[in-house]
Amino acid sequence: MAQVIKVNIEDNSEQFLAEARTKINAWLEAIGEDAAGTAADFAPVDTGRLKNSISSAVVEGENCVYIGTNVEYAPYQEFGTSKGVVGKHFIQFGCTAHLEDYKNLLETMLKE
Repeated sequence: MAQVIKVNIEDNSEQFLAEARTKINAWLEAIGEDAAGTAADFAPVDTGRLKNSISSAVVEGENCVYIGTNVEYAPYQEFGTSKGVVGKHFIQFGCTAHLEDYKNLLETMLKE
C-alpha cells in the first residue's frame, strides 16, 4: 500500500518581492552615495559650488538612481563647449569607476 504524504505550500512571493525591493533600494542608495562622492572628488573646483552640489536620488518604482547637480554650468564642465572648454566627464566617471564593486555589493546584499 502506498503512503500518502500531505505537503502544505505557502505562497510567500509577496513577502519575497517586498524584501527584494527593500534590498535593491538600499543598494541603489549605497551606490548613489558612492558615485556622487566619486564624481565630487573629480569635479573641477574653483569656488567649490559645483563639487558641493553633486548628489544622488533614488526614485522608488523606477529601480534606478540619479546622480547629478543643479548648478547651471555643470553641463559645460561635464561635456565641454564648442568654444574650447574640454569636458571633464566627472559625473560619468563617478558613475562608472566602481561598477565591479557595485555588482559585488548587490550580490552580497541579496544573499543576506
